[in-house]
Amino acid sequence: MTSMPSFLVDSVILFDHLAGLAQATSFLDQNRHRVAISVITRAEVLAGFDPSAGELPMKLLDFFPTLAIQRETADRAASLRRDHGLKLPEAFRAALALEYDLRLVTREIRHLRPDRFSFVLVPYEI
Repeated sequence: MTSMPSFLVDSVILFDHLAGLAQATSFLDQNRHRVAISVITRAEVLAGFDPSAGELPMKLLDFFPTLAIQRETADRAASLRRDHGLKLPEAFRAALALEYDLRLVTREIRHLRPDRFSFVLVPYEI
């Protein structure tokens, strides 16, 4: 990777890319060296594919640095869940984004709305 990550990409963006959605592919291509994923996103993407799907999902995941969840992240996620009613995966991603000073890139904004959380970025709508 040539630069520090600026974005923590949610699994929905990766699923969109793997499904051939041009907006997702464009975002990832333009920012490929500034994107990281969480261990949660990695697990969600891997769980979404049958092992017979081939190497494409794994190659995509392995291209991006994967951020682990440490105790401090878990504590912050618990606070976000309690204070804002986030689901645990959302809370973990939000906590990681805040911990690493990254923009959380998603298009699922039911609970993580950009007008409420300034670190959330919605790069496209479908």
